[in-house]
Amino acid sequence: MYGAILGDMIGAPYEFDQGDKTKDFELFDKKQRVRYTDDSAMSLAIAKAIMNVGLDADEASMKAEFIACMQNIGNRYAQGEYGGRFARWLASENPQPYGSFGNGSAMRVSSIGWFFDTLERTREVARWSAEVTHNHPEGVKGAESVAAAIYMARHGATKEEIKQYVVSNFGYDLSRTCDEIRPTYHHVESCQETVPEAFAVFLEGNDFEDVIRTAVSLGGDCDTLTCIAGGMAEAYFGVPEQFKMECIKRLPEEFNTILKEFINIVE
Repeated sequence: MYGAILGDMIGAPYEFDQGDKTKDFELFDKKQRVRYTDDSAMSLAIAKAIMNVGLDADEASMKAEFIACMQNIGNRYAQGEYGGRFARWLASENPQPYGSFGNGSAMRVSSIGWFFDTLERTREVARWSAEVTHNHPEGVKGAESVAAAIYMARHGATKEEIKQYVVSNFGYDLSRTCDEIRPTYHHVESCQETVPEAFAVFLEGNDFEDVIRTAVSLGGDCDTLTCIAGGMAEAYFGVPEQFKMECIKRLPEEFNTILKEFINIVE
């Protein structure tokens, strides 16, 4: 999950099209602008839920724990950063899915790509994680495709194999280059206009840092786009140790405890 959280942190200062669409920027600035947001909070909530109920839990148990952990963490961290409908969901006594196709379903699944032994189980749990809120087909597709790519990358699949699987199974158009996307890309929060762009970034990247810089250079919903791309990049390239240290020092103790427990399970 380091990759997803770092993507969130590094992309956050440039959200809402606040960047210059360049790869030339300071990764960890001195003004404390590089910090976790709701994307990291929800990524860690999903991981915590799975660890609470166990990898073999059934659909009802898993979904109940997703809801419990997202509400628990979401109502204590990153307040004011959640979208309107999701914020109401967090505050609800009886939270129900609301047909969203927002990119939140795709940004929070990074841990799911690491936990499970089969691609089928990975996709199944990713689907459940989306359906508690983002039960629109596009929301589910975003979550499943990202988790599947992470699973495939950590099991040694090539980028071309990942691309072909995603195109064949999810129907995304991955033919565009980042140079083609960048000039007109803007802040948008749907899976349809975030997930394919994150795949384009990952597929073009030369290493973890290059993926992060390229994602930020596209602009748009930059913390979420870079979170998704960073999660895939970690599974394929790994994350430099100095980046991990920067991540750890920017997280509260509770989040670092969840992250450490997650790493102990998957490594």
